[in-house]
Amino acid sequence: MHFIVAFFLVQFAHSAMQHTDKLPKWANFFKYARFYVLGLVAIYYIGRQPEMFTWVWNLSLLGLLWFFYKEEDFQPIRTTVQSIVPFVGVSMLSDIIELLFPKFHKSYDDIFGMAILFAWIFCFVIWFYARKQQKVLAQERRDRLRDEELAREQKQSLEYLVAERTQELTQQKEELQKAIEELKATQNQLIQSEKMASLGELTAGIAHEIQNPLNFVNNFSEVSVELCQELEEEIDKTGIDDNDKDYIKGIISDLSQNQQKITHHGKRADSIVKGMLQHSRASSGEKESVEVNALADEYMRLAYHGLRAKDKEFNAALVTDFDPTIGTVNVLPQDLGRVFLNLFTNAFYAVAEKKRKLTEAGQLGDYKPEVKISTKKFDNKLYIRVSDNGTGMPEHVKAKIFQPFFTTKPTGQGTGLGLSMSYDIITNGHGGVLEVDSLEGEKTEFRITLPIA
Repeated sequence: MHFIVAFFLVQFAHSAMQHTDKLPKWANFFKYARFYVLGLVAIYYIGRQPEMFTWVWNLSLLGLLWFFYKEEDFQPIRTTVQSIVPFVGVSMLSDIIELLFPKFHKSYDDIFGMAILFAWIFCFVIWFYARKQQKVLAQERRDRLRDEELAREQKQSLEYLVAERTQELTQQKEELQKAIEELKATQNQLIQSEKMASLGELTAGIAHEIQNPLNFVNNFSEVSVELCQELEEEIDKTGIDDNDKDYIKGIISDLSQNQQKITHHGKRADSIVKGMLQHSRASSGEKESVEVNALADEYMRLAYHGLRAKDKEFNAALVTDFDPTIGTVNVLPQDLGRVFLNLFTNAFYAVAEKKRKLTEAGQLGDYKPEVKISTKKFDNKLYIRVSDNGTGMPEHVKAKIFQPFFTTKPTGQGTGLGLSMSYDIITNGHGGVLEVDSLEGEKTEFRITLPIA
C-alpha cells in the first residue's frame, strides 16, 4: 500500500505541474523520486523485512509531504496532498502500538488493518476527485486559451481593418488637403488677376488723362528748343550791337536748357506711366506648358542685345547651366518672361555699372562682366538662379528691393516697378518664392522657386 501511495503521489504532483510553466524546474526531482520509490520496492522484495520498511515508507511519505509544503511552486496541490495524512498517521499509530503493546495490537489487528485500508481508500478517492477536477481545469484552461487565441485573431483583424481604414482616411485627408491647397492657389491667382485687371483699368484711365497733356508738354518743349535755335540764327542776321546779341543769346540759351530739362523729365514721367501700365497689365491667366530653359535663354539674350543697342562697347559673358531633365512646365509664359527680362536687365546694368566705376578709378584689372542663369528640378520644385558679379547691394537696399517705385538707378533710367511686378508674378501668379542674396561690391543672386504640379 505504501508503495502505491508514494508512487501515485509523485505522479499526481507531476501531472499537476504539467499545466504550469514550472515543470522544467522540477523535472529532475520527479525523475529521481520515481527511481527512489522503485528502488525501495526492489529492496523491500529482496530484503523481505516488512516491519522495517513500513517505517521507511512512512518517513518517505512524510518527507514528500514536508517537501510539497516547503516549496511554494506546489501550493495548488497542498490540499490534495493532505489526503495522505490519515493514512500515514494510522499506519504509524499501528506500528507504534504493535511495538509497545504487541498483545493489544494482536487483539485488534483486524481493526487496525481496516483503519489502514479505509485511509488508503480515502487517499485514492480524494486523488480521483482531484484528478477529475484537474481535467476540468485543464479543459477550462484549453478553452480559455482557445478563446484568447480567437480574441487575439479578432483583435489583429480589427487592428488590420482599423489600420486600413486609417490609411484610407489619411489618404483622403491628404487628397482633400491637396485639393484645398490647389483651390487656395487658384483663388490667389484669381484674386491677383482681378486685382491686376482692376488696377489696369484704373491706370489705363489715369494714363489716358495724363498722356495727352504730357505729350503736349514733351512736343512743345522740343519745338521750343528748335525755336530757340532759330531765334539765335535770326538774331545773328540783325544789326543789333554785339553786346546786346550776346546778352539776348544768353537768355535764349537759358530758355533752351530749361526746355531740354522739361523734355527730359517729361520723358521720364512718360516712362513711369508706361511702367505702371505694364505692371498692372493683366495676362491671359492661362498657364501653358513651355520649355522654361528655352524661355530663360531667349529673354537673357534679348536683355543683353537690348543693352548692347544702347551701349555698343558693352560686353558680358553669358553663362547658362540648364537642367535638361526639366522639360516643359505649366507657367504663365508672358508673365514669367517679364520676370526674366527684369532680372536680366538689372543684372546687365549692374555689371556695366561696375565696369564703368572700375574704369573711372583705373582699377579695372582683369574684371570680366558675367551674368549666369541656372535651373534645377528637384522634389517637384523648379529652382532658377540669376546671378551676376556686378555692384551688389547693401542690406538697407535689399530690404526694400521689392517695394513698388523703389529704384537705385539714376533719374530717368528706372521706374522701380520691375522687381515689384516680378515679385507679384512669382508669389501670387505662380505660388512660388522670389528671394535675393547680395554681397555689396561683389555679386547679386535672385532665387526663384516654383512648385511643379
